[in-house]
Amino acid sequence: MSAAPGSGGLDRDLRLVPGVSCARGDGHVRVATRRRNESLGADAPWKGKVLVRLAQGPSRSADLVADVAQDAGPGEVEALVTQLEAGGWLAAAVRSGDRPLYTLVPESPLGPASGDGGAGVVLSRFTVVRRESDRLVAESPLASARLETGDPAVQAAIGVLAGAGGAAELAAVPLAAAARERLLADLLRSGLAVPSAAEEESRLRLRQWQPHELWFHRRSRMGDRSDAAEGYGRTMWARGSLDPLPARRKPYPGPEVVLHRPRLEALRREDPTLTSVVEDRRSLRVHDDANPITLDQLGELLYRCARVRSMRVGGGVEYPSRPHPSGGSVYELELYPVVRLASGLDAGVYHYDAHAHRLRLVREEGPDVRRLLRTALRAAPTPGTPQVLLIVTARFGRLMWIYEQMPYSLILKHVGVLYQTMYLVATAMGLAACGLGGGDATDFNAATGTDYATESAVGEFSLGSRPPQG
Repeated sequence: MSAAPGSGGLDRDLRLVPGVSCARGDGHVRVATRRRNESLGADAPWKGKVLVRLAQGPSRSADLVADVAQDAGPGEVEALVTQLEAGGWLAAAVRSGDRPLYTLVPESPLGPASGDGGAGVVLSRFTVVRRESDRLVAESPLASARLETGDPAVQAAIGVLAGAGGAAELAAVPLAAAARERLLADLLRSGLAVPSAAEEESRLRLRQWQPHELWFHRRSRMGDRSDAAEGYGRTMWARGSLDPLPARRKPYPGPEVVLHRPRLEALRREDPTLTSVVEDRRSLRVHDDANPITLDQLGELLYRCARVRSMRVGGGVEYPSRPHPSGGSVYELELYPVVRLASGLDAGVYHYDAHAHRLRLVREEGPDVRRLLRTALRAAPTPGTPQVLLIVTARFGRLMWIYEQMPYSLILKHVGVLYQTMYLVATAMGLAACGLGGGDATDFNAATGTDYATESAVGEFSLGSRPPQG
């Protein structure tokens, strides 16, 4: 068990994957993570000894067999380790003598061991290679394990498998033949490599996905999370090391525009019913430029959809309340009306200060403003440019200071919630509204001078006056 047949000096250091727990009871030994539980068969003292060694790991596979074999039957230790490895419970660091090559860290049960797969083996198009500390990490949303390596030759081999020649060109990599065979088998077994490029091109279930979208889907969902060091959800990971962002964005220096505040008591009596606005809501892309949206109408919509109603502080973090819901009451979204035509308001880019309920001019009408408005024409089949384009941005640090792994997916959910709120209010007000499917974040950052990684556009919403026939 110390090495595969014909491995020529290869060995492995084994350890239980962090987050795996072991238990004995009812005459059985079990291993488990948050969502998986597997029996290792009848309880025996030698099994407990193996699991303790692997939990303390890493343990050289040959030493593990030598230390425990006298307490077990012939081949029993090898069979237990094979079961643990197939179940995805063991991380294996492959070495050639004293030279560490790579570590395979399972995230779910591994596929069956196989041969070299042939000369057509290539890296999966979903496999991402990135740097983590002093190592390269290869991982995929479809793989059952990730591979970590600091060895230049192994890194080169992974690069060769990304090329058109695939495994046929591996002979040029400075690795022993046994090491190349083991690496190729582990890449195939984990799903980081596939027997041929056609494997992922011939079926809709894989062809329909772009790698970044499937990767985002996998990483923003909970999964097994077997690595105990990998936080997920509301971990407050930055507390004690970084200061949280304030709820209120630093105001822009431009002139202020005071906005109309509608009388909510009157709206409660006079507004259409919820059922009416839900049923009457439509995406309307045509506006009446002869009678454009007014400043008061824009102010009312912003007040009803996005103003800050109150503020509380907990644990040093500011938590506002707005008319639409937000995960953790963090409210990272900001609104920027880009105005082409509005009665009582000059064209330009404005920021909505939800705390003071007023606009601040960010950029006067010009090429940057027109470029932002043109993105609406590319994002939706509209016959004309919107009167007002509401750009939704996220101050990422507000949410990412608190959440791990899934904050960007949460931001997109918040954009959808805000879209629906604006749709319903616009319908109740008799305005034309349309949520857009995309936009150009770099154009927004260029026009406003904001940093792309600090605050950027995550949604766009078209707004204007409704034509008489609409």
